[in-house]
Amino acid sequence: MDVLQSLFRWIHVVAGVMWIGHLYFFNFVNSQVAPTYDADSKKKVVPELMPRALYWFRWGAAYTWVTGVLLLLLVYYHGAIVFEYGQTWNAIGIIMIALVFVAPLIYDALYKTALKDPTAGFVAGVVLSVVYVFAAADLAGFTFRSAAIHLGGMFGTIMAFNVWFRIWPAQQQIIRATKEGTAPDKDLVGIAGLRSRHNTYMSVPLIFTMVAQHATWAADFPTVSLGLVVLVGWGAVYWLYGKSAQVKGF
Repeated sequence: MDVLQSLFRWIHVVAGVMWIGHLYFFNFVNSQVAPTYDADSKKKVVPELMPRALYWFRWGAAYTWVTGVLLLLLVYYHGAIVFEYGQTWNAIGIIMIALVFVAPLIYDALYKTALKDPTAGFVAGVVLSVVYVFAAADLAGFTFRSAAIHLGGMFGTIMAFNVWFRIWPAQQQIIRATKEGTAPDKDLVGIAGLRSRHNTYMSVPLIFTMVAQHATWAADFPTVSLGLVVLVGWGAVYWLYGKSAQVKGF
């Protein structure tokens, strides 16, 4: 088990760096550069650059998610460290774990409604994250570390869903249209861009949850501390988007 855990952690981190590194490239670099291309440049650069970048992006997401699930099974469920001492499985705990895997469907439905508005989506995301942590830590009896990693797992599952079922399908059509010299469907461009931004926002608190066992200062008040992590993390991403627009080429 120790060997498997070490192997899965190694793959998880390397694949995660590959995935999130490309995510940040798309959102903080390429999003600023692409609008400067003229029509001929787009036809030449986009069909060569984007399929290659999206290959590492989507497979990094896949390997990160699969090894993350395997680590949940080995470390938390097989290792029996989900609950505080004296707590055991209950209906709320089962729902909290199930939400890690069904959250993408709920998220996908919600963010096609009024939550498409950035402000509404931001507020709803913070509130729903806090509710999840409260239910996991205070009602289901998860340890701080367990509540954190399940929140991160939920974010990661939503992000992987976005990559494979929203961003990649849309990008394939956008790339083909660009190569043919036609205007891509605005709805496809919109959905790919929006879901990529959502992933960027979720990535920062997700990374915190991966190292949350070191956050001893946060363990006594998980709902408050993890809620603040989401809020501060999303604020940091908002600032980074502004900063990326200020960085200029020669």
